This record gives sequence, C-alpha cells and structure tokens, in this order.
Amino acid sequence: MIIGIGNEFRHDDGVGIAVARALRSQVPEGVAVLERGGEGTDLIAAWSGADLVIAIDAVSSGEPAGTIHRYQVDAVSADSLPTAGIFRGTSHQIGLGEGIALGKLLGMLPTRMIVYGIEGQTYGDGVALSPAVQHAVGDVVSRILVDCQSAS
Repeated sequence: MIIGIGNEFRHDDGVGIAVARALRSQVPEGVAVLERGGEGTDLIAAWSGADLVIAIDAVSSGEPAGTIHRYQVDAVSADSLPTAGIFRGTSHQIGLGEGIALGKLLGMLPTRMIVYGIEGQTYGDGVALSPAVQHAVGDVVSRILVDCQSAS
C-alpha cells in the first residue's frame, strides 16, 4: 500500500499527493495507492492490516527544499522516526509522525513501513509545488518503484 499524504491546496504540503498520483499508473498490480489528508487516526485506519506501507509526506527540518528523507519503520524502530521534529511542519492536526507513534502504542503498525519525507519550502495557500520539491517528486517515484520491486 502506498499513501500520499498532504493538502494539495497548500503548495508543498501537497507533495505526497503528487507522488501518489504519479505512481498510480506505474505500480504493480495489487498495490493500492491512496491519498490522505494526514490526520493520524485516519492513517492508522488506512494501513490497518497491511504488510508493507510506503507513506510520503512533506517535512520541514531546515534542510534545503527538495531534500528527500527515507525512514524504515517497524514496531522496534518506530521510536527512531523524528515524530516531534520534521513532520510537524505540515498543516495536519495529528500528523504522520504522531500516527506512527500512536500506531506503535496500540499495536497497529504495518509489518513493515517505509516513510519518505520531502523537504518543503512553501506551505501557504496555492496549488503549485516549488521547483525543488517538484523535482524531488520524480526521484521519490523512482525510489518507490524500486521498493515495490524488492518487496515482491
């Protein structure tokens, strides 16, 4: 399962949605591609029962726009995801990082999870991704296709 997270009407916060849409026609048969706004409990419900989930969201850690972060998450490594840091830069209420922490606490994480965070630049009202973030979309799509191949 692939989950693109964000708000496409807040510039770079929509990067997860853009990646999901770019992947939809390219993923192997049987791979679900979802778009979600990013509320943590909605994400837990979406990934419930999945073996492998790849989530994509905008982040804000101070790195240059377009920087790609990749994390492997499972029940053991979930604590290593910077939940209190980079994922709070989005416009979500309880976001992906907190959803992962809550999922771990409730025993509701997927067997395996890969999280891509793409460093954003602009989060105000509007629909266009900044150039560096738009460029990162293609790179993340390529990486996720490799992740899908190695998982099968």
